[in-house]
This record gives sequence, structure tokens and C-alpha cells, in this order.
Amino acid sequence: MRVNWLGALLLAAAALLGPGTNVQAQDYPNRPVRVIIAFSPAGAIDVLGRLIADKLSTLWGQQVIVENRPGGGGNIGAAAASQAAPDGYTLHFGAQTLGTNVTLSPSTAFHPVTSFEPIMLVGTALEIFMVANATPFHSVKEVVDYAKANPGKLNYASVGIGTSAHLATVLFSEVTGVKMQHVPYSQMSQTYADMFSGRTEIWFTTAGGSLPHIRSGKVRGLAVNGPARSKLLPELPTMTEVGVPMKDESSWYGFFAPKGTPKPIIDKINRDLQTVIDMPDMREKELALGYRFIGGPPGKLAEHLKSEIAKWDDFAKKGAFKAN
Repeated sequence: MRVNWLGALLLAAAALLGPGTNVQAQDYPNRPVRVIIAFSPAGAIDVLGRLIADKLSTLWGQQVIVENRPGGGGNIGAAAASQAAPDGYTLHFGAQTLGTNVTLSPSTAFHPVTSFEPIMLVGTALEIFMVANATPFHSVKEVVDYAKANPGKLNYASVGIGTSAHLATVLFSEVTGVKMQHVPYSQMSQTYADMFSGRTEIWFTTAGGSLPHIRSGKVRGLAVNGPARSKLLPELPTMTEVGVPMKDESSWYGFFAPKGTPKPIIDKINRDLQTVIDMPDMREKELALGYRFIGGPPGKLAEHLKSEIAKWDDFAKKGAFKAN
């Protein structure tokens, strides 16, 4: 009899919890939502994150607040987001560093696979291979030929280990068989200053901040990375066109929630994010700012993250990062 009563109580509890979770999701959000971005303001991920946050604020009728928590190559902000209450009111808009830091800069505070619930792979950013005007290079082939003849003499910029510029150039170097010297900067402004002066020769960066400088002639764009030419710079060939098959962009952006966030809430956020990136004005911004929206179910982001971790771990084992 005691066993029967226990079973009945468990069934009753399950029945109560199930509908309660669904009601919670239907009511979500009923207060402000915080989105943690693990990088400084004004970068490609921050610009996109704020655009999405504004749209979600309107859609939900609740304020969606972006909080920048830079440091540790993305680890500080990601750790803070992972440790928040799993109720959907703290989200993480994360980048490719979630895939690389497991190998390059592991954190004891969180793991991107076990500490988060994936929500959506939002998209990627256009990456432009550019050189300083002080260099004699007017094609990617000229860069490759020089770098092969002069291993380690060219400097390439990034704003930190594991950032998109670092990863894109590591991949470029691996595919072309060249060696260049990595110069990680802490400030974007100093990176541009050294590119303008020619102190640093190569920068494989996202389109956001670099477009005005390419168009004004302060730096020289040579190619873009991605599946097709960009309407922003239609004169620039893709890397594949110039014989450097790098495939997809190294930069990517996705929404995550702390592990344990109820699935109905995850699914609602996913649906609403898809609604946002499908909006006509967002599609216009996608083109104007050099993003490539992807979208899809949470499982797509989960698979992408795991493949990225495996890819960059393999690169590290082959010594690709040590060589650069």
C-alpha cells in the first residue's frame, strides 16, 4: 500500500510540474532579460547583439539589457552567464571563442557544452583579408609568395587569442602553408594605428569596423572569406576564388542559456530569435553590416559548437597555433 501511495504522489508531482513549466514559458518573459556579451562594446558581436536585443524588447514588451563583460578571451563573460539562475532571464550571446578556449584557454569555471543550453546559431560575420598600404601586396598570391620566401617576417594582427582574426589567419596559414608572426592587441584603436603605419602588415578581420578604412583607402582589402562575394565589396574575390579554400567564416555568434533552463523557454526564445532575424529590416542590416544569418533549432548550435571544439583542438595538436 505504501508503494502505491508513493507512486501516486510521484505521478501527481510530475503532472503538476509539467503544466507549470509550460505556463512559465507562456508567461516568459514577465520582467527584464539580461544578455551577457563577453567582449567590449562596438565590436561585430556587440553591434549584432544590441540590434537583436532591441527587437526582442519590442517583441516581448520587456526590456532586454545588454551587459558587456570582457576579459579572459571571452571566458569571464561566459562564466558569469553560465552561473546565472537557469530561468531564461540571463542569456549569453557567445562567439567562436566558446569553441576555441576549450583548447587554447580552458576555464575551470565553466565548459561551453556542459554549462549551457544552446538556443540558436544566429550567424557569422564577413571576414576581410586586408594589408597595410605600406606593403607592396596587391593580391593574396603576392602575400603567400612573400610569406613562403620569408617565413615569420610578416606580422598579422588580432584583438586576442581565439578571436576571429586570429583563427581566420591560422586557418589561412594552414591552408597556404605559410608562417606569419601573430601580434595580439588589447585595443582595436592600436591595431588600426599600426596597420595605418605599416608596423603590422596583415589583418584578417570582420567587416564592421574595417569597411570605412578600406573604402577610404587607408588599408587595402584583397579578399573576403565566405561562400560568395559580398555586395559590400563586390570587387573583392572570395578566398576560394584565389585558390585558398578556407570554406566558412571563422567568426560565429550564438545564443545560450545556463544549463537547466526549461526546454519550453529555450524553444520560445529560439522561435522569437528566428522571427527577429527574418524581419525585413534585419535582413537589410545583415547585408549592410556584413553578417550572414543562419538560424535554425537549438540542436544546430549544439552540433556546430562540438564540431568547432574538435576542429580547433585538431589544429592545436598539429601545432598550427604554435607556428603562428
